[in-house]
Amino acid sequence: MVRASTRQVVLAGLFVALGLIMPFLTAQVPALGARFLPMHLPVLLAGLVIGGPLGLLVGLVTPLLRSVLFGMPPMFPTAVAMAFELAAYGLFIGLVYKKTGWVYPALISAMLGGRLVWGLVSLVLYGLSGSSFTWQMFAAGAFLNALPGIVFQLLAIPLIMFGLQRAGILHVPGKGRRWDMGRRI
Repeated sequence: MVRASTRQVVLAGLFVALGLIMPFLTAQVPALGARFLPMHLPVLLAGLVIGGPLGLLVGLVTPLLRSVLFGMPPMFPTAVAMAFELAAYGLFIGLVYKKTGWVYPALISAMLGGRLVWGLVSLVLYGLSGSSFTWQMFAAGAFLNALPGIVFQLLAIPLIMFGLQRAGILHVPGKGRRWDMGRRI
């Protein structure tokens, strides 16, 4: 078992804190939160910066802790389903990024994998509560309503990673090479 460094643990805490705070940016208009997905950004960045296993932990804890502390999102079924979804984001993006070294494939695979996990968990949770979870609910929740957030993430995450690299916060493999927006930093 690989132990996390102190730096990684501190960064995990920072990403959880960002995940708790960022939804306040859209709190005045709740529909914006569902569209811009403010809790997703720190989890995706956590997977890229500190790796898949800790990204999974950040994603699992953030919506549950936010539900307990602030009452939003509601614990059942929303926060529970989001916990699985965000855990999948953190894990998938970290693993694919480590394997390929490319930001965009890692980001896209995490987005698709996390949404699939959310759909499957929602199907189970709604079934347990006696409600139905339809294909239309899945398509609307996973893609149609989330489209502004998806576009924002596709633009912002590579730029943030580039900024962290340029600031010297992240190590760049192959020092001296020009950084490519799709390549690992």
